[in-house]
Amino acid sequence: MELKIFKPLWGHNGTFLEAIQQCVEAGFDGIEAPVCEDESERRERCALLRDHGLGFIQEICTGGGYVPRRNATIAEHMQDFRAQVERVAGCGPVLINAIAGCDAWSISESVDFFGSAKECAREYGRIVSFETHRSRSLFNPWIAHEILRQLPQMKLTCDFSHWCVVCERLIDTEPEILALCAERAYHIHARVGYDQGPQVPDPAAPEYAAALAAHERWWDLIWLSQKTRGLEISTLTPEFGPDGYLHTQPYTGMPVADLWQVNQWIAKRQKERFDAVFNKTPAPELAEISV
Repeated sequence: MELKIFKPLWGHNGTFLEAIQQCVEAGFDGIEAPVCEDESERRERCALLRDHGLGFIQEICTGGGYVPRRNATIAEHMQDFRAQVERVAGCGPVLINAIAGCDAWSISESVDFFGSAKECAREYGRIVSFETHRSRSLFNPWIAHEILRQLPQMKLTCDFSHWCVVCERLIDTEPEILALCAERAYHIHARVGYDQGPQVPDPAAPEYAAALAAHERWWDLIWLSQKTRGLEISTLTPEFGPDGYLHTQPYTGMPVADLWQVNQWIAKRQKERFDAVFNKTPAPELAEISV
């Protein structure tokens, strides 16, 4: 099994070509980004990715932006889902990561929606994995467990940092749920959360070593399950980002870290750890960010 690492376009302030150049220089395998609504720009981006030998993970949101409209109906969420899956038809994404549903729905409503979304993905021949994201149907481990139990074929993008802040603790307390998530996982968002937030200021800092180690235990479970399932490729996006996730200094708003450096550090460390698990190379030591 091979680990493929994708750069998030979230938090990137340059052009799409500059993002591609950063991917190539850092040894990343592709970009994860929302699909463009403008067809000409979408085609241009697809061509740039192909020309540089990079893959694409499409990100879609239903019911509005990253936080859904509270009163958006299941039908409206499905309309968004279908439109965005259709829009990427010519770009051939490795997979589609869906931030979908609503945390205010009942479990039965979420099951109905995800069942319809899975059928839509099947129609278009796409792999869609649904993210464990705050404000969405999979916002906490216990509700996610019940939804997964009712939808045996549902695929997950596992971003456990969301669950840490929702539950206000590391979720090693839920080994059965973590094991089930590992069995369904098709993609990892490698951000490190902690009990009071979805993103530690610096994952290399010793005060966050326990949070980093916990997430790495959970990612190991996913890799081992994927290997057992016979997957040839495992995908991971280091997803430290801005927009309130990145800590800043009061008054000045100056960020406490450089996002691209942090994401490169996480990517390099997880690549080394993956190789240690599957290729028997030495595992990395915890060290300061240096890229």
